[in-house]
Amino acid sequence: MSTKPLRVASVGLGWWSDVLADAAGRTDGRVEIASCFTRSEDKRQAFAAKYNCAAASSLDEILADDSIDAVINTTPNHVHLETTAAVAAAGKHVFLDKPVANTIGEARAITKACADAGVVLSVGYQRRRESHFRWIQDRIAAGEFGTLVQAEANISRDRAGQFELGHWRYTAEGMPGGVMLQIGLHYVDVLTMLLGPIESVSGMAAQLVLPGDNPDVGTLMMQHENGAVSSLSTSYASASEYYLMNIYGKKMSAYYNLFDGLRCLHQGDTNQQPVAVEKNDAIAEQLIEWADAIAGDAEPEVGGESAMTSLAVVKAGITSVAEGRHVTVAEILASDD
Repeated sequence: MSTKPLRVASVGLGWWSDVLADAAGRTDGRVEIASCFTRSEDKRQAFAAKYNCAAASSLDEILADDSIDAVINTTPNHVHLETTAAVAAAGKHVFLDKPVANTIGEARAITKACADAGVVLSVGYQRRRESHFRWIQDRIAAGEFGTLVQAEANISRDRAGQFELGHWRYTAEGMPGGVMLQIGLHYVDVLTMLLGPIESVSGMAAQLVLPGDNPDVGTLMMQHENGAVSSLSTSYASASEYYLMNIYGKKMSAYYNLFDGLRCLHQGDTNQQPVAVEKNDAIAEQLIEWADAIAGDAEPEVGGESAMTSLAVVKAGITSVAEGRHVTVAEILASDD
């Protein structure tokens, strides 16, 4: 395993770039923020001062800098392909914020650009790494759940008063499907990790509280390839932040929510048991995995192909909402939309 720091430039500066830069500072020197760029000079100077890094005057300056090994790309979704392809062509590795793209065609092109250039692409799905989900994953793998039959999940946040009208994250053009793609995608990934690939989707969505042209409430009903059924509710219109993930097996079930933590129940028992798991640093862990993959010591759990598949699940839900029908993931993957 390489002990040399991975020198990284952060491109597309916003609140999430700061979250990732903070996490890089918790990687024990494995990932070092060395440079940054965004179109706003004020933003890049502020970021450079906060993280003690250089402020590049253009993306081309970063691409020409041989001291930069890789790029953390948090640019808007619609320029993911343009920016990632340029970074890959320069021989630099990519950590790309989810979703990988807004369309399957662009997701496929991003994956190919990185593969053709021989650079490592990791897509930012950190929630699958949270210790409560790893505990469930390990016990499913050990056979303790028996046949997996059902799951229900909720990921919600209160965006009242935090909404910036016209920001790309909250427009149908910039973030198709609204809350389902913005945050629901994380739990689509977790449900896929735990219950297996998703085969088909039915969706419902509404715009109830926030201004703009995007849903702030959405629900996906999904059938997995193994026959299990899962539901995922997402909201930007609820009273508070909330996370829930219940996984039901014939022999054992597990229940997680933000306020009560993780609990489990075995077949035949009448009382659920609390499960103590140590809180982990999921974002820092993914950045370290990315650095390990670049060093040749690992493979990213979520690269372009798996990120494209989870995007297809949400796109199937969006199509279902628009057309009032059940939609297969295969249908979406067969299109470039």
